[in-house]
Amino acid sequence: MTRRILNHKILGPKKHHIVPFIWNGKTYYGAEGESITAALLANYIRTLRYHESDGAPRGFYCNIGHCSECRVTVDGRQNVRACLTPLQNGMQVDRQGKLPQLVKGGGGNDTL
Repeated sequence: MTRRILNHKILGPKKHHIVPFIWNGKTYYGAEGESITAALLANYIRTLRYHESDGAPRGFYCNIGHCSECRVTVDGRQNVRACLTPLQNGMQVDRQGKLPQLVKGGGGNDTL
């Protein structure tokens, strides 16, 4: 079952080259070249990560690369924006864990 549009009422049938990809250790299928977010949405996956502070589920927000809510780990590389990354055959995509705190203290006058 997919939520992907396979036959548009005006544009007609859409040909997709369907490839497997791994999401959190489980195999799913998506159209090669579509964004990772589109492939996940077509497979009913809405939660990409959990908020670092309160653990709230996070998913798609802007879907154009501005907000970073869709950060995932792709083939071992962290902080990849799923909305901007084209799906490839066999791609390993994982929910990203909590990022390390880069600035300690938060005193306001800290310089980097």
